[in-house]
Amino acid sequence: MTITIDRKPLTIMFDGQQVQVEELSVRLPFGRKPTDINDIAASGNDVVYVTETRTMTPEEFDGFSMNLYKSRDWLKGKGGYFMQGRLCVEVHAPGRPYLFIDPSGGDYPRYVAKMG
Repeated sequence: MTITIDRKPLTIMFDGQQVQVEELSVRLPFGRKPTDINDIAASGNDVVYVTETRTMTPEEFDGFSMNLYKSRDWLKGKGGYFMQGRLCVEVHAPGRPYLFIDPSGGDYPRYVAKMG
C-alpha cells in the first residue's frame, strides 16, 4: 500500500527571520524525549512544518533511532513551536519509517513523531 502525503511550500516568519518550510497535509502526534524509536509515546495532533530533510542509510537510521537521547550537531538550534505545529527536521532511510524531529533549539530529538 502507498500513502501520499501532500506538502505545501510556505515562507513563514520565525524568530524574526523568513524560513522556507513544507507543511504536511496531515497532523501528527509527538512524543517527548523518547530514548529510542520504540519509546515514542505520542500524544496531541500537531501541524508538521518540515524545515529540512536528512536522508540516511538504513544502518545510520537504525543507529540514530535507537539512540534518540544523544546530542547531534546537525540538530543544534533547530526546531520550535510555531502556530499550532512544530518546525521539524524530517529523517528517513529506505525501508524505514519517517521521523519528524523537533529539537526545540536543543541538539537532540526533544519531540519526535513517527510515520510508517
